[in-house]
Amino acid sequence: MKKLFFSIALVVLGGLVSAQAYTGKADKKLQVGLNGWGYGTGLVGTFDYGLSKIVSIGAGANIYFSGYKDGDKDNNLFLFGRVNAHLQEPLNLPKEWDIYPGLDLGVLHSNFGIGAHIGVRYFFNNNIGVYGEFGNNGSLGVSFNF
Repeated sequence: MKKLFFSIALVVLGGLVSAQAYTGKADKKLQVGLNGWGYGTGLVGTFDYGLSKIVSIGAGANIYFSGYKDGDKDNNLFLFGRVNAHLQEPLNLPKEWDIYPGLDLGVLHSNFGIGAHIGVRYFFNNNIGVYGEFGNNGSLGVSFNF
């Protein structure tokens, strides 16, 4: 039993050691989460693609179930493009962590929408991690590496 526990612990710790939150050029991340503030509360999905060691671009969509902007139920979908500046290397963070300020720019029904956030990611292994984005349009959820 001790050998089984020790073996499982080594596998888990080995996965933690090899985790990488942001690798730079051609890095691909999919994030799915709950949007708790901003233009409403609901679900969010984003995809980011790394252009360099510091910059990524991407797109996303928020589907709101309540708390619509201006109380208007037509404001239930926010489609946007995004850009992030990854500070993992400039701040010399451990490879499992990434801090990134970013901007979202898109369409909220027939209105123009903008969001600014500071995000943080932590990866448990090479494939899965958690994230939080905090700002005027933010969310918490799961991040997947491709």
